[in-house]
Amino acid sequence: MLDPLPLAQALIRCASVTPADAGALDVLEAALRGLGFTTQRLRFGGPPDGPVDNLFARAGTGAPHFAFAGHSDVVPAGAGWSVDPFAAIVDQGVLIGRGANDMKGALAAMVAAAGAHVARGAPGSLSFIITGDEEGPATFGTDPLLDWMVANGHRPDHCLVGEPTSARVLGDMVKIGRRGSLNCWVTVNGAQGHVAYPARADNPVTRLVRIADRLKARVLDDGNDWFDASNLEVTDLSVGNPTTNLIPAQAALRLNIRFNSEHRGSDLQRWIEGVVAEEAPLAEVVTRISGEAFITEPCGFTALVADAVAAVTGETPVLSTTGGTSDARFIRRLCPVVEFGLPGATMHKVDESVSIADLSALAATYDLILRRYFA
Repeated sequence: MLDPLPLAQALIRCASVTPADAGALDVLEAALRGLGFTTQRLRFGGPPDGPVDNLFARAGTGAPHFAFAGHSDVVPAGAGWSVDPFAAIVDQGVLIGRGANDMKGALAAMVAAAGAHVARGAPGSLSFIITGDEEGPATFGTDPLLDWMVANGHRPDHCLVGEPTSARVLGDMVKIGRRGSLNCWVTVNGAQGHVAYPARADNPVTRLVRIADRLKARVLDDGNDWFDASNLEVTDLSVGNPTTNLIPAQAALRLNIRFNSEHRGSDLQRWIEGVVAEEAPLAEVVTRISGEAFITEPCGFTALVADAVAAVTGETPVLSTTGGTSDARFIRRLCPVVEFGLPGATMHKVDESVSIADLSALAATYDLILRRYFA
């Protein structure tokens, strides 16, 4: 099997901060073409969040069709690194760089496993679904890429996403679902006036506080067998009034709900709109549902992945739905999807890193998954 380290370093050296590609997909495409994959580059969207470059690659035309999925974009490096974040330096058995953990290391491990798969001449099809838009708005990435795949006869039977799902050590966790996410912006308009004459004004802060209190007071649910309880968090309250004796004309609230399979995003949206309408009929409400909650119920596919993880790492993985959103929320509309990747302790942090031993073990795990899947 190919050594995943050189490819991981080449990918990290492309400063592909969302939505810039910076050559990362060129590196990945060249590696896959060298293994015999047919590739297709797809660009979607425009300013301010695009255009976004994406890559689809496939080897084989028959069934079954297994897909690897992931992203080549990264979050900004930030300040305080001990090394150049895009130099991909190896120090004492550790690869350091932005994206090493989330998730260029996993992409390199996937390609290494794909090389071994192609060399075996296995039947069926293996594909790669790669976006440059996962860390951003995720508007012009995996979702429209999946539409293109369906229109062109590339629907996979199963998919594995390489997000850094392991918690403490490689192999201790496989994600089989995710909670949904809803963002909401509420703007209450009032009438500006002097604080000494409140009857001549209309203070929007009073109504906004009542709205926030009512929304936070509701217990959404107690969780279920596969999901933690849903939670609503106020993420911003802003008035922007520097004057002590002035009742402001406007006040704004932002919130996020991470919800489990007990809810649909549209139901939560209507609930919020109803509360706001009762407290402030003329308020403006904008909601955005980033993804619905989903789960791939334990089945033969999840067992195959978990057993392969255990065989290589020696860990018995927990099947989990914890954490934030991922592009698995889009892929699940086409096929069963699970997520497995590196330990995520350093993702998005300064000095993001992956041990070379974990990188090699991840490639070996992906290889074993392919061998058993296509057996």
